[in-house]
Amino acid sequence: MEETKTELQLIKLSEIQSQEVSWLWFPFIPYGKLTIVQGDPGDGKTTFVLNIAAKLSKGGGLDNEMKLTEPLNVIYQSAEDGLADTVKPRLEQAGADCEKISVIDERIKSLSMIDVRLEEAVIKTGAKLLILDPIQAYLGGGMDMNRANEARDMTKKLAALAEKYQCAIVLVGHMNKAAGNKAAYRGMGSIDFFAVARSVLLVGRVEGEENTRAVVQIKNNLAAFGHPKAFALSEGGFQWLGDYEITADEVLGGIAPKANKMEQAKRLLRELAETNNAMQSNEILSLADEQGISKRTLENAKKELGVRAKRINNTWYWELDKIKQ
Repeated sequence: MEETKTELQLIKLSEIQSQEVSWLWFPFIPYGKLTIVQGDPGDGKTTFVLNIAAKLSKGGGLDNEMKLTEPLNVIYQSAEDGLADTVKPRLEQAGADCEKISVIDERIKSLSMIDVRLEEAVIKTGAKLLILDPIQAYLGGGMDMNRANEARDMTKKLAALAEKYQCAIVLVGHMNKAAGNKAAYRGMGSIDFFAVARSVLLVGRVEGEENTRAVVQIKNNLAAFGHPKAFALSEGGFQWLGDYEITADEVLGGIAPKANKMEQAKRLLRELAETNNAMQSNEILSLADEQGISKRTLENAKKELGVRAKRINNTWYWELDKIKQ
């Protein structure tokens, strides 16, 4: 067959106006781009994204890097959970303003990634976050996500939608069973999904800690990798734990983290408090460094334990006598 000729059109980069990337959650979820949240079934992916949606609907965030000035509208599409008996109760438990969270009605026709209703819904609601959970359910009839050309077409159209309306689009995906493979290749379907996404987050269990789930960034094309995070799941619901010391390999391999540096840092401060009412901050930082504890983790431990810093004769001291036990 003779290939249809397409007229050549060139774009000079001098005609393109440079733009900075804006973030819904730095450096994990950018506006105007695709983000993938992937993990094994039952490991908390959906709970994680639902709690993000709930926070955003009230104008809040999981941490200080979700810098909102007002509540955001969210579109959440779930093909696996019932709206009335699962999705809404979980959002309500997370404290969501359900007036700010919409679902495209699929009773007449199922939705796909290239469905025009996605754009119509973003326009109508002004949504700044669109979640498709899971990826596999929104391929459309006859499309095979394992074929690179088809996956590329789907993701390109979705990426164009995100960029056009500066909406963050999050695709939730199950991992495949190829144990031992790199995280990029354990995502279901063609590697093109991973390639088009600007950020990919891995959610998984922490070995030895039944209720703890880790969130590890395994791809970031727009900024330095974010520090691993964690959250807890219990009868009381979802609890955000913040910074956590774990690697993607430890999550994927079901290996207990070598050390929970946050707990190690708090233990160090408590031990120092047994014999010192106050210590120079430089001395504490040096002791932490010897144990492989980063300054950032130590500062977070200091904050959690209620340690105050005091300047005496141009030297900073940490007051350890009132540490929270």
